[in-house]
Amino acid sequence: MKLCPYTGGFLFRVNGGCVEVKQIVAELEKEIARLKEARALLAGGGSPVAAKRKPGRPAGAATVRRKSGKRRLTPEGRKRISEALKRRWAARRKAAKAA
Repeated sequence: MKLCPYTGGFLFRVNGGCVEVKQIVAELEKEIARLKEARALLAGGGSPVAAKRKPGRPAGAATVRRKSGKRRLTPEGRKRISEALKRRWAARRKAAKAA
C-alpha cells in the first residue's frame, strides 16, 4: 500500500494496476445496494416499486361511468324471434307426430 502522488489517497495493487481506496469503497457500496435490491425482489416476490403500492385504483384516477347493462328489444326484433320460435315449435310437433 502506498500513497497516490496526485490525490494523496492510499493505493492498492489490483490485477497489475493501482486502485484508490475511495474507488474501492464506492464500488462496494454500489454492489451492496444492488444485492439489497435483489434480496428484496426475492423475499417480496415482486419489484420493490410494486411492493410499495397499495391495492386498488390510484387516488387520482377518474371513474368511468358505464351504461346500464339492460338491453332493450325493438318491436321488430321481438316479432322476428316470435316467428322463429313458432316455426321451431311447429317443426317439433310435426316430428313428434311422424314418430
